Amino acid sequence: MLKYIKRLTQNKFVRNVAIVATGTAGAQAIAMAFSPVITRIYSPDTFGAMGTFIAIFDIISPLAALSYPLAMVLPKHDSEAIGLAKISLWIALLTSTAITLALYFFKAPIIHTFNLQSIEPYILLLPITMFFSVLVAITGQWTIRKKLFNLKAKSTIIQSLIINMLKSGLGLISPSAIILIGTTSFGYLLQAGLTWAGIRIKNKKEPKKIQSNIKFKDLLRQYRDFAIFRSPQILLNSVGQSLPILMLANLFTPASVGFYVLARTVLFVPSNLIGASVAEVFYPKFVETLHQGKSGRKILIKACASLAAVGCIPYLIIIAFGPWLFSLIFGDEWREAGEYSRWMSAWLFVVLTTRPIIAAIPALSLQGLFLVFEVIAVAIRIVAILLGYFWLNSALGAIMAFSLSNVIIYSALTALIISKA
Repeated sequence: MLKYIKRLTQNKFVRNVAIVATGTAGAQAIAMAFSPVITRIYSPDTFGAMGTFIAIFDIISPLAALSYPLAMVLPKHDSEAIGLAKISLWIALLTSTAITLALYFFKAPIIHTFNLQSIEPYILLLPITMFFSVLVAITGQWTIRKKLFNLKAKSTIIQSLIINMLKSGLGLISPSAIILIGTTSFGYLLQAGLTWAGIRIKNKKEPKKIQSNIKFKDLLRQYRDFAIFRSPQILLNSVGQSLPILMLANLFTPASVGFYVLARTVLFVPSNLIGASVAEVFYPKFVETLHQGKSGRKILIKACASLAAVGCIPYLIIIAFGPWLFSLIFGDEWREAGEYSRWMSAWLFVVLTTRPIIAAIPALSLQGLFLVFEVIAVAIRIVAILLGYFWLNSALGAIMAFSLSNVIIYSALTALIISKA
């Protein structure tokens, strides 16, 4: 046993996962430590407004750079990766400007059509936040490409500490939605700035001459499947994941959105802590395995099984004690969020186990198939929420149906991708 543990700790893949997980764990620990304070400062309605803003942002953000930052890990040469970064920035600038103009000139009909009155004063922050998110994606993908996992961990922790301090401190002065939304937007810029500063320091210590004579049009054409297939897929997935927020806001009350947002935030901790860490380290390793002409099925199954073994513990605890834990930690008015969390746990457990599956899709060139799958998945989610609403006529009923539909969707996706690996 001791020999196995020693061998495990010496494994480079495991060490890299541990480094990323440490950063994510630190950030999540900071966020959770501040959560009991923040939930007692801001009301469920305020959380609901922030949730609506994030839902709209999640829907439009895949259009920001047409997913070209995700391709930065794939090229063999750094010059091509840098070219993809520049392409991403130009596309982000154009799309952010276009959305800003659209929101400025057609603000009233957009607000009325989508029932976005709760975020009307802050809606122009959407394209700004979208551009900041592209900066995060570019710097983040570069750290993954260069395996600067320690840098990523440090910047994640610092960003979480600063943002949560701002939310708490400014909330004591004015516990309004603009504080939550504004600090969330600033968080993307801060994350990108911290990571970029670390990259610059690293480059000064290890100077490298990178000659870039790659034409942008060649890169656009070579990695066009990210724009053609991956961006629509991420867009559809974002629509599917944002459906509960948007439909709860229209069918029920802002407070129900707030309950859902808090429950999702808490339940995503294991997925962000463990799943994202494994996926970030798994992706370049999986690409390297395929470059060597080897099958990726074995490493894919092993990664999913390991996440399932680890993830079952926290989600089983939530299923058993969710309402009691939420009322104890966040206050009595958040007990309903604990009820939501019981049903959402099954869905987010499956999300955790499929993190390597999602990461493997670009490397397997299955983005077209994934897009078709996502179209079907969105339709299933819409039907599920409507069935839950009309069947039980409650927000909880809609969440139950939505969660069970996601269990089916992600389980099917896992079987499909493993069969193609």
